Amino acid sequence: MPAPTTPSLEGPALDDLGVRLHDGVGTLRVWSQNASSVELVVFDADDLDWETAQAPLERRPGGVWEITTDLLQPGTRYSLRVDGPHGPGHTFNPETLLLDPYGRGLAQGDGYEEWRSVVIEDGFDWGGVAKPQTPLDRTVIYEGHIKGLTKRHPDVTPALHGTYAGLAHPAMIAYLKNLGVTAVELLPVHAFVPEPRLLERGLTNYWGYNTLSFFTPHTAYATEAARNAGPEAVLAEFKGMVRLLHEAGLEVILDVVYNHTSEEGLGGPRSSLRGIDNASYYRQHADGTYIDTTGVGNTVNTATDAAARLVLDSLRYWATEMQIDGFRFDLATALGRDANHEYDREHPLLAAIREDPALQDVKIIAEPWDVGLGGWQTGNFPDGWSEWNDRYRDRARNFWLSDIDYARRASAPVGIGGFANRLAGSANTYSEERGPLASVNFVTAHDGFTLHDVVAYDGKHNEANGEGNRDGADMNRSFNHGVEGPTDDPAILALRRKAMRNLMGTLLLSAGIPMITAGDEFGRTQGGNNNAYCQDSQLSWLSWEHEPWQRDLTAHAALLTRLRAENPALRPSRYARLGEHIPESSVMDWFDQDGDTMEVEQWNDPRNRTLQYVAASVPENGASNRILLIVHGIEAPIDVRLPDSIEGATSFVELWSSSDEVPSAEQRRHSPGDVLPIPGTSMRLFRVD
Repeated sequence: MPAPTTPSLEGPALDDLGVRLHDGVGTLRVWSQNASSVELVVFDADDLDWETAQAPLERRPGGVWEITTDLLQPGTRYSLRVDGPHGPGHTFNPETLLLDPYGRGLAQGDGYEEWRSVVIEDGFDWGGVAKPQTPLDRTVIYEGHIKGLTKRHPDVTPALHGTYAGLAHPAMIAYLKNLGVTAVELLPVHAFVPEPRLLERGLTNYWGYNTLSFFTPHTAYATEAARNAGPEAVLAEFKGMVRLLHEAGLEVILDVVYNHTSEEGLGGPRSSLRGIDNASYYRQHADGTYIDTTGVGNTVNTATDAAARLVLDSLRYWATEMQIDGFRFDLATALGRDANHEYDREHPLLAAIREDPALQDVKIIAEPWDVGLGGWQTGNFPDGWSEWNDRYRDRARNFWLSDIDYARRASAPVGIGGFANRLAGSANTYSEERGPLASVNFVTAHDGFTLHDVVAYDGKHNEANGEGNRDGADMNRSFNHGVEGPTDDPAILALRRKAMRNLMGTLLLSAGIPMITAGDEFGRTQGGNNNAYCQDSQLSWLSWEHEPWQRDLTAHAALLTRLRAENPALRPSRYARLGEHIPESSVMDWFDQDGDTMEVEQWNDPRNRTLQYVAASVPENGASNRILLIVHGIEAPIDVRLPDSIEGATSFVELWSSSDEVPSAEQRRHSPGDVLPIPGTSMRLFRVD
């Protein structure tokens, strides 16, 4: 087994892998350093078990195998047979039919592993529609599942339910625009397969974190008409979705899974990389056992040139040919592990992803952890990367939920200082050079409780997953407000609704990039299931039939996104420095409930969970914008005196309150020094004039 090397990523040996059509023929290039032979196998267009031709590839320098042949035409179904040495690290089997890692189309035969690559002729009329290129500070992400978003939508044509075309339906576009989000982040749409263990339990991999092909859109998300027409039509439907969303000014971000593949652990399916060059593509010990930092059996070894380049080439393809606007990298720490399997923030792949010319206009977001030793790396990705900020999630939930639960039994465990830090952009997590936009703020995500469930359940309820409720996170920082799950108690329901408004308000009024989980804006529930990865059912699909309180919550979310857009002070790009003029920052002042400047000892005093936060934008040009946000984090009401020491402030215009069941259109004006009654556990936003 060869020793891993640091990836160089570039070089002619790794150029143009996969199939390239030219001059009436096709050239196929496949990388395998350790193979002794590689064979092209061509199949009948209708019977994928009928081999119609075979042809050997010739070895070229750098471990590349190549063939130019007229067997490769648009629509050709093909596979690879690869042979090589036996011994630790090698799993060659010349009888196994393998997918081309760079294949841009897929066709499926009768069996679980009976997949064939398909030659695709790229090309699509984008009609002059360009990427929206929404600035990071104006970005509001909406994370959703391509099927779940529209499967039950009454205004989407039934034939389009749960499809790429369904997401681009005018009803969905209008909804997203009215909500005020700027980007849709889709759970994995790279072709994936369910794990055999799930199929045995009558379940499936709904979320899609089990990639089969890094270059092919998932066929099942296309309409029946496109599926019947073949891979080219599936590709066209996906591109058509992107074009229509772009026309509406909405960006498309993909959740991408490059850290592992669907081949699982040794003994699992052998569909592509394992059969082509297992020793090079997967992280292993010297005896060939896998080093698994992903928790699913294998980890792609990005310390090798070919594996790292595979990731980079896939990103280039989706960013250019598919016009994708950004990528969220699942378990991104795994991509940054070096030849010793340790995380290195200077890893060549992490640098190349941010610096590659083809990726300059895309948003790069890390899930900054994996399950290996040293896997938690929040705040430690390179410049140019944004990160899911789990510290933000935990602090927001603690402040509004678990702290309140604790305070009912004793007293609040901590003060407001840690919460204020997250509200202001997490400067204790991200460097000054990276700034607040390195933080993708979230209070929920696809993985975990929904917003409704985090205020309605103390514990997970994952029995439907068939694992004895052992799966899913045990630490949720949730609070059921007195009753576990459904209740008719009006007082508890009112507290839960206010808690959801507090969490949504925190998210959309914090410095950083906010991410809303689809359905949270109307309080969707999964019945307390915090790991619905295997639930392709009404449990996971969004319901679009809403009660009045749900419509009210949606109105709050839409108002908050609009206020965020209208007030630059809420969305700084840089951290301010005391006494300096830092363009695109927000200068922050902090006051207590009496309108006095916060003292050092107040920040961490558990008895003090009330503050007034003033942020003033520092624009490149034009006038500054200022806001005042009151945060009150205990259940007892309190009187708050507005500050009278803010230079130039003559009034405070009320813009939003989390204590309102229905957003108020009345923008009441208050004077410095006025005393306002603030209900328990609530927020109130003002513009400072």
